[in-house]
Amino acid sequence: MKRVVVLGATSAIAQHVARLYAEQGASLFLAARNPERLAAVAADARARGATQVETAVLDLDDLRAHAGLFEAADAALGPPDVVLLAHGVLGSREAGPEEAPAILHTDLVSPTSLLLQAARRMEARRAGTLVAISSVAGDRGRAANPVYGAAKAGLTALLSALRQRLSPSGVSVLTVKPGFVDTPMTAHLPEMPFAVGPDRVARDILRALERGADVVYTPLIWRLVMLVVRLLPEKLFKKLSF
Repeated sequence: MKRVVVLGATSAIAQHVARLYAEQGASLFLAARNPERLAAVAADARARGATQVETAVLDLDDLRAHAGLFEAADAALGPPDVVLLAHGVLGSREAGPEEAPAILHTDLVSPTSLLLQAARRMEARRAGTLVAISSVAGDRGRAANPVYGAAKAGLTALLSALRQRLSPSGVSVLTVKPGFVDTPMTAHLPEMPFAVGPDRVARDILRALERGADVVYTPLIWRLVMLVVRLLPEKLFKKLSF
């Protein structure tokens, strides 16, 4: 029976991951900011067969609450086998200097604090898996979403560093790189190529965990797309608008 901590549990992808683990009979510790939505996710997990479901209502942007959050999770479930971080915002594509700090805090500063807290605990007991949802947007900075892309690039680099650091301790780190996902966060945007639902992303995450992957692009076509994007010469890349 797995013990799974889900941070940002009311996000669309996290909800579907929680459902899949619940159907496997896992024990879940769910953390999110909105109490009503969190209660609904918890009730759904219980109905789907989760062995135990505990919740914590808090704003994950509050760095001071992070240590206590993991202490509460350990007290409720015991040491987690999996910690999934699904906390983030898209922000405005035209984000200027006024909005940028808030996006960077939610998408990079807060995730960094949470991942380092979890990593320290897993490294000490030499077991566990960290999973965090980054984005293909972090593979190369693009004019369409510079601040969001910068935050996700930082998160991807952090996960790579943690993977290297924690590997000798037997701790795994999975970087999840979705392309365009049809969620409430993206509902205001025009439909994009290779769009998938959060259920597809959740299934890809669990399959990647089962095979011990380090990085998963979801859907897989994005691995090829972003390889091409990364290899484009800068002179050509500057002339493109995407």
